[in-house]
Amino acid sequence: MNPYLTQCHPYPFEKLSSLKQGITPPAEKAHIALSIGEPKHPTPAFIQQALINNLSGLGNYPTTKGLPQLRGTISQWIEKRFGFSENSVNPETQVLPVSGTREALFSFVQAVVNPNEKPLVVMPNPFYQIYEGAALLAGATPYYLNTPEENDYLPDFDSVPDEVWQRCALLFICSPGNPTGTLLSKEQHQKILALAKKFDFVIASDECYTELYDDEQNPPQGLLQSAYQLGNTAFKRCVMFQSLSKRSNAPGLRSGFVAGDADILASYFQYRTYHGCPMPLPTQYASIAAWQDEAHVVENRKLYREKFAAFINVLSDVCEVKKPPASFYIWLKIPQLSASPFNKGGMRGMSDTDFAQQLFAQQNVTVLPGSYLSREADGVNPGENHVRIALVAPVAECTEAALRIKNFIAGLNLSGL
Repeated sequence: MNPYLTQCHPYPFEKLSSLKQGITPPAEKAHIALSIGEPKHPTPAFIQQALINNLSGLGNYPTTKGLPQLRGTISQWIEKRFGFSENSVNPETQVLPVSGTREALFSFVQAVVNPNEKPLVVMPNPFYQIYEGAALLAGATPYYLNTPEENDYLPDFDSVPDEVWQRCALLFICSPGNPTGTLLSKEQHQKILALAKKFDFVIASDECYTELYDDEQNPPQGLLQSAYQLGNTAFKRCVMFQSLSKRSNAPGLRSGFVAGDADILASYFQYRTYHGCPMPLPTQYASIAAWQDEAHVVENRKLYREKFAAFINVLSDVCEVKKPPASFYIWLKIPQLSASPFNKGGMRGMSDTDFAQQLFAQQNVTVLPGSYLSREADGVNPGENHVRIALVAPVAECTEAALRIKNFIAGLNLSGL
């Protein structure tokens, strides 16, 4: 077996399953799952119909590069979304359809990292665990860049020593952030673009949540957008990853794309011809339909705004809860407990794992401990004392979950436990 497999941590949801094992929550309360970022809004009917209309394509092998119509549609979407001039993105050389961004993020690392150079892969901390696993299995060493509360849950690129950048083969960024929902600015993009040019590393921008934002007049900035605005119209050293899973409520479609630097994508394309994950033709036609329509995405954002408003309205009087600028996550800091006869020392906290375990035991609500999404770096685990709450369920269910969490927190404050 690959010896690097032993370095991989159990996946967060495996840990969560173990945490809940042996616990029987109250039977009168239906389970509410807010732990997995799986959209529960219906996949739009027109996307489903496009898939059905092209089922005859199951009789053909798809090509790794994908249909020209799909690549052309994606190129046009990028140009319109980020304000590029027409024909700024070459569909032949700068776009590659992929079978979901999870697969692409993993395989991309295998293609661009040279293990003989003892490389580092720099990533935000907390992070999407695929970044870490892909780095380890490629023979690289992860470098965790903390995103602590005191820095508004954003990475501090200035804190990274030059010797780290010198060994860096790949920098992962995630904006909007998973789990924080925070956004990197144009200025922060420009900073890392300058670093990438100086130290010659690749930036992989995970932008799967960019279309779920709060302000309709102010969509999140993309990495290619920042590069383009700087005059880097060839997107050198830049690659973005995008998906229909969140944008179009189609996680089972397994459809996304990678776009950016043509030279990098040429090598990645060669890798994928061996990797064997081309997108089935019916999926490609459904994807064309999805990328060509924005009305369903606007409606999607409205639904998430409703859920954030309802959830925060319920919880705000028992704990501090912030609405992120984008994504569908709440990155909740575990509230400190009030002073009580049982807690004479005053305010104190509760671990994120205890919070998640007891919330499930008492209220049958599942959330994900923040420490499961992060690693200790510089003496701290920046995910500790937080839980990730995915507002993917219907509005009524999210509101009910908020009420149960409120009652749970109130009970903790009363008992001082």
